[in-house]
Amino acid sequence: MLIVLAKAKLGEGALEAGREAFTAMIEASRKEEGCIEYAYSVDVLDPSVLNIVEKWVDDAALVFHFQTPHMAAFQKAIGELDVQVVEALKFQSDDGAPLL
Repeated sequence: MLIVLAKAKLGEGALEAGREAFTAMIEASRKEEGCIEYAYSVDVLDPSVLNIVEKWVDDAALVFHFQTPHMAAFQKAIGELDVQVVEALKFQSDDGAPLL
């Protein structure tokens, strides 16, 4: 499994202005073959920070994801907003095990 963890800094009003684009991206990505999880969350202590968590079956699924029409539309939409990705890392992992 491939895990992607990213963080973006949101400028004033960017979350609300981008909500439609964020929602469309999440919904389309979750429908992709090879997508295990795809989610955004706002940091409780700093609402200007958007955390992105993605899980993919493999690198090929992630490569495909970056080539989709919804990714192109998303990039265009957020390019017009004050959103700056400050970190994006990918990790190889096994399927994990219950913690509790």
